[in-house]
Amino acid sequence: MTDFSRRSLGLGLGAAAIAGAVARPAEAQQTTLRWWSPQTAPAQREAYNFQIRTFEEANPGVRVVFEATSDEGYPAQMAAAFASGQVPSVVTHLPHFAVATYWQNNLLEPMNDVIEAVGTANYYEGANRIYEITPGQYAGTGIGSSAANMMWLRRDLMQAAGIGAAPRTWDELRDACRRMQRGGVFGAPLPYARNSMTSLIFVCFVHGAGGQVFTPDLQVAVDSDSFRNALEFYKSMREFCPPGATNYSWGESLTAFVAGATATGIYTGRVLANVAAQNPRIADSVTCAQYPTISASVPHWTFNDFPSVMIPKVAPNMALAKRFAAHLFRADGYIRQLHAAPGHVLPVLKTISAMPQYQENALITKYRAEVDLMSSSAASGHNLGWESTTHKPNTSAGRIIASHVLAEAVQRYVVNNELMAAVVSTTAQRLEQIMRG
Repeated sequence: MTDFSRRSLGLGLGAAAIAGAVARPAEAQQTTLRWWSPQTAPAQREAYNFQIRTFEEANPGVRVVFEATSDEGYPAQMAAAFASGQVPSVVTHLPHFAVATYWQNNLLEPMNDVIEAVGTANYYEGANRIYEITPGQYAGTGIGSSAANMMWLRRDLMQAAGIGAAPRTWDELRDACRRMQRGGVFGAPLPYARNSMTSLIFVCFVHGAGGQVFTPDLQVAVDSDSFRNALEFYKSMREFCPPGATNYSWGESLTAFVAGATATGIYTGRVLANVAAQNPRIADSVTCAQYPTISASVPHWTFNDFPSVMIPKVAPNMALAKRFAAHLFRADGYIRQLHAAPGHVLPVLKTISAMPQYQENALITKYRAEVDLMSSSAASGHNLGWESTTHKPNTSAGRIIASHVLAEAVQRYVVNNELMAAVVSTTAQRLEQIMRG
């Protein structure tokens, strides 16, 4: 049997063999690998099935089983798996901050071997820096980038309302939503539920107010005018959101815009594939822009959750698990996975981005400007686990999102009409408790 090579990934970089850690193990026969991911749309599952089939064909006697998780449910599912020791072999598409938390708790295998197998030169520069929590070791690797808080717009509704350009500031956004909210169409699909979407999107608004949740040295920073301004503005947008927004998560928010129930949206590039499949009537009118901030002097802040690949430390058949993780980047399967929802997960490999097989996708061609904007926005993106280039990695970010403390701040101020001072004080105290462990 031969060692796995970069050439076998379809990246065309020569046949240098990988370190023994990812060579095909002799014990691989009659082995089952378990692959977990919360990204489970039908087109993505078709791509996964192709990747599984090609891996099984190259590794006789090996079976790969795909098991779906969910964006809201994975923390509990992963906790149960780690507690029982019945962990999956490979986990993909969890946000970087979740990977950081598991790494901090000594639950993950370093991904250095996998990154070497894929080829460090194939990645965009700095693509894996966010995973280097321990110097010289990588907790995970990116399977893509995302621009999760893009503002989606309908040119037809803008034109009908006399709006000539995408809103740049919060005041302009409110005005645009007010003018486009008519005929049963609401202005925006912002979430107000006690869930991860509300927490994550609200972080974007805090930065849009020129603030931060933590200082660069990870001191709690929510007792600030910026945090208060974000809460106030988020409350002011409630009148432009559907009544059901108090229960919205990612799927409901996406569907509201795609179905035409809202004039604006806040989501990744999955909008493009869903519009094409579910509401082609509006396809020629859809575009995106970076989400507005409190003023033009405050720069845009793009939420990139850095969809990941990670391997639990106690996963059985480790060499084979690493081999499968590297296989996910082989050009034929990786491009299928990216094309399952063009613009939703953007490539982390510059070699893939340059390939005609990737570029010639119909939706990427049709929405070239939008995909380019998402790509550039994601490249400079951040999240709660890494709020800026000056911030230390926040390995407690996953626990903070799972606690819903930020979503509860939104609910208490917006839905329950509690006093601002009490909401901010309690939120700061709870964040400090989480950071103390």
